[in-house]
Amino acid sequence: MKKIKIGVIGVGRIGKMHIKNISNLRDMFEIVSISDPVNPKLAEIAQEYGIKNYYQNYQDVLNDDIDAVVIASSTDTHAEIITAAAQSGKQIMCEKPIDTDIDRIKKVLKIIDDCGVTLQIGFNRRFDHNFRKIHDYVVNDVVGSPHIIKVSSRDPEPPSYDYIKVSGGLFSDMMIHDLDMVRYLSNSEVTEVYAQGTVLVDSEIGKLGDIDTAIVSLKFANGALGVIDNSRQAVYGYDQRAEVFGSKGQAFTENDKDSNVELDLNDGGHLDKIPYFFIDRYVQAYIDEFKEFYNSIVNGTKPMVTGLDGLRAVQLAFACKESLEKHEPIKLNFD
Repeated sequence: MKKIKIGVIGVGRIGKMHIKNISNLRDMFEIVSISDPVNPKLAEIAQEYGIKNYYQNYQDVLNDDIDAVVIASSTDTHAEIITAAAQSGKQIMCEKPIDTDIDRIKKVLKIIDDCGVTLQIGFNRRFDHNFRKIHDYVVNDVVGSPHIIKVSSRDPEPPSYDYIKVSGGLFSDMMIHDLDMVRYLSNSEVTEVYAQGTVLVDSEIGKLGDIDTAIVSLKFANGALGVIDNSRQAVYGYDQRAEVFGSKGQAFTENDKDSNVELDLNDGGHLDKIPYFFIDRYVQAYIDEFKEFYNSIVNGTKPMVTGLDGLRAVQLAFACKESLEKHEPIKLNFD
């Protein structure tokens, strides 16, 4: 099996998780170098995982003898680093979003095409075993023509105020995963969105110009209708559910638990709690997205989540924000 030499740029919470997962895929990858401009524990992390090189400047990673990079740095650096990595001939896995400017994203995708490298975007939920199975039921016509798509996504607690200030808002930060998911599950493009949102969890979030609770209604090119609901706070855990109702039947998934055993006692029924946050919920999905990245590099195939998918999710997030501000549906016509 060919081993891909890889560098990780950005060693915050997500970057460290990626380093751990890649290190467990030793037959596929070798981490040659890591970089982060502010992480004071970079040397310790490199030593822990047997990584030879560690830098503050990402350009030093690109100058190493590597085949690919993982970009897990702050959003405002993604476009710059993707461009530099592509121009140095590296295959690229990048966390979402590519950028917060649509024209800049389009320029980046043009550079990717010109350089002939792979770009996979980190919409990890596509690799979840539950959502992937629903998708397969749709594309294989098991549930028939999709009529209704529903996605619920609720975090256990809001992020910090400092994070909200720079996140781009609920649609761009949180719902962007669900906007990608409805495209994936419907096997169709979204043609219209109508967003409603409010502040029900924390009034300070509203003062920062954001919302914490939202519902978006969608129309799809294949005629289906959809709905997404988001909340920044579900006190019972990380709530992730989806459903596709079609002409031949339905496919839906509830939350993953350690088990689905119900214990019945004199005080009532008891079930295992759902996972508390995304790192716990999507452990295998994060691993599988790197297996997909590996296969796309070795076999020269298109990754499951492309740069175009990354562009579409941002376009939909912007349309949702526009709909909320204008209090009207927004039609989409992708060129």
